[in-house]
Amino acid sequence: MKKSLLFIALLCTVGLLKAQTTTKDTAKSSTDSLMNTLSAPEKGEPVIATFKATRLILSQTTETVKKKELNFLVIHRFGDIGSSAGGGKTLWGLDNSSDIYIGFEYGLTDNLNIDFGRSKFEQMVELGLKYNILHQKTDESMPVAVTLIGKTGFKTYHTETTMFDDYANRFSYLMQAVIARKISSALSLQVSPIYLRNNIPYPFLAGNEKNIFALSAAGRLKFSKRMGLVVDYVHPFSNFRNNSVDPRFYDGLGVGIEIETGGHVFTINFTNAQAISEFNYINNTQSSWSKGQFRLGFTISRIFDFNKKHKSTY
Repeated sequence: MKKSLLFIALLCTVGLLKAQTTTKDTAKSSTDSLMNTLSAPEKGEPVIATFKATRLILSQTTETVKKKELNFLVIHRFGDIGSSAGGGKTLWGLDNSSDIYIGFEYGLTDNLNIDFGRSKFEQMVELGLKYNILHQKTDESMPVAVTLIGKTGFKTYHTETTMFDDYANRFSYLMQAVIARKISSALSLQVSPIYLRNNIPYPFLAGNEKNIFALSAAGRLKFSKRMGLVVDYVHPFSNFRNNSVDPRFYDGLGVGIEIETGGHVFTINFTNAQAISEFNYINNTQSSWSKGQFRLGFTISRIFDFNKKHKSTY
């Protein structure tokens, strides 16, 4: 009788242990499955942070400021490092500034921004809209991101090179499509067709065009968690510029280092473009890298979030 009871108790113990082991294995399997689901990227999700900022050196990127966020921009270009205007007498351009831009970008929605800014160069005031119409997707259903930009520029004062005989001649207009792709976690590329209209040719020279088409190309290569190399180039398609000898026009080219520091994105760069605004550098870059007519510059981008429920991705 005791042996029978002992045998029955042993069977119950084995059964209980097996049930507990099965329960633990099932729970472990369920937990592993849940963790795998959480860690695996969802198909069709938008690719984020193709670029770390809304601007590179010359170009705007496809990135937009999110809803109820304000991006404060300070962009500075010093004087020529070399050539007759540079050298030690100007501390290689640090004594001078070719242009200074202060601007604001505000998110009306996550995909739609309104922009406002002013440049020292030609005293240009700008107002624009920026709309991120397409997002690159992780499942490749959409291989690129596309952002549309429309801007109006207004020159508030007469300058040494431009006298306005008509109020309407102070206005310029720009339309642009920025097409970008995040190739990998380290490499992002973009191209951008641009249409620029000046109501009066700029600069005001015989034979110069009012309408200019241009194409820009830019890229960013990360080499650490918070730093990357950026390159920015623009080519205007213009018979006047191609055939002109005096003055001589050049394509805009910039190279630099981008540094992310939490809420700030800081870019240190060198470029031959004196002006910061597209209204000025696309059609009036008269500086040559080969002649030492390039300059140090920097861009500071700072996001302010006015929506406490929204966590900024910048």
